[in-house]
Amino acid sequence: MKKEFDLLAMGELLLRLSPPDNDRLVRCEDFTKQVGGAELNVLSGVSLLGLRAGIISRLPDNEIGYYVRNKIRFNGVSDDYLVYDSSKNARVGLYFYESAAYPRKPHVVYDRANSSFTGIDLSQYDDSLFESARCFHTSGITLALGKQVQNTAIEMIRRFKEAGALISFDVNFRGNLWSGDEARECILKILPYVDIFFCSESTAKLTFLKEGSLYDVMKSFTEEFPISIVASTQRTVHSPRIHTFGSVIYNAADQRYYTEEPYRNIEVVDRIGSGDAYVGGVLYGLLSEPDHIQRALEFGNAASAVKNTVPGDLPSSDRSELLSVIEDHKNKGEILEMSR
Repeated sequence: MKKEFDLLAMGELLLRLSPPDNDRLVRCEDFTKQVGGAELNVLSGVSLLGLRAGIISRLPDNEIGYYVRNKIRFNGVSDDYLVYDSSKNARVGLYFYESAAYPRKPHVVYDRANSSFTGIDLSQYDDSLFESARCFHTSGITLALGKQVQNTAIEMIRRFKEAGALISFDVNFRGNLWSGDEARECILKILPYVDIFFCSESTAKLTFLKEGSLYDVMKSFTEEFPISIVASTQRTVHSPRIHTFGSVIYNAADQRYYTEEPYRNIEVVDRIGSGDAYVGGVLYGLLSEPDHIQRALEFGNAASAVKNTVPGDLPSSDRSELLSVIEDHKNKGEILEMSR
C-alpha cells in the first residue's frame, strides 16, 4: 500500500540567533534569525532531494510560531502534523550560535527549557498518523528533552513500527541535555524497534561502552538488536574552518561495510546541521534505492560536505547539485572551477 509520506520525523523546532560574521555573543548588538532543529534539518534534506517528508512537532500559536511554520513550508516539508500551543506561556526553543576562527572554538548557548514542544502528547494526533509513512525518524536530542517528550517519542516509535514503517534513529548525543548513563538506559529500550541506526564511533564507545575497532562496534549493534543498517560518520577537524568528512555504513543483510574516499579540506562556513544533512542524504538513498547502499553513503557524504559550506542549520542542495558533487568527488582528473 502506498503511503502518503516517505519520511515523517518527530523533533523540536528551534529559533537560532547568531551574531554577524565572527562576532561574540557577549558584545554583539545584532542577531541573524534562522530556523533549525535536528529532525527538521533531516526532513529538509530529504524533501529537497525529491521525497515527501513531514514534521511532527508543537509550536506556540503566535507570530514566532508562524514564522517557523512558514520556514518549514519554504523547505518543502509538510506541516500537516504540527500542533499549536495556545497557553499564555507558549514559547519556541531558542539557541544562540557564535561562529569562530582558529584558535577560538564555535560556541552554543541554549534557551529551550519548557518550550511548547515539551508539551507534545500522543492524544494530539489521530491514529491515522501511524499508517501514513514509509519511515519514521527521531533522535537522541528529542528523547533527552524531558519525560513527556521521551514517552511520546517512544510510543510513536512503537506505533509506527506496528504499522510497518521503518524506524530510523540518530543517537546525536548532547552532553548538555543528559548524561551518557541516562542516554544508554533510554536508547537501549528502543533499539529493538530500530532498522536504521546512526551512531559515531566516539558515542558508541563513550555512551554504549563498546570496545574494539569501528567495524567491530558497528557490527555488534546488529548482532545484539534487529538493526539492518548502521551508519557512522568520521570527521577530522583541522581547524574551525577546515574539516575532512567521510563515513562508513554496515549492512547486516550482506555483512558488508561500505565506504569511500572522504571529502578532504572542506572550507567550512557553518558546520551546524551537517550531521543532519548526512542523515538526510543516507535516508534519501535508502528510501529511493534500497538495494544500493553505496549510493546512500555517497548521497550522505556529499550532502554533509556541501552543508558545511552554507550558513544556517538547514541544507540547500537538490538532487542535481549533489549528483554533480558526487561526480566531481569521484573524478581524478581536472575539475571545472565554476558551474556555468
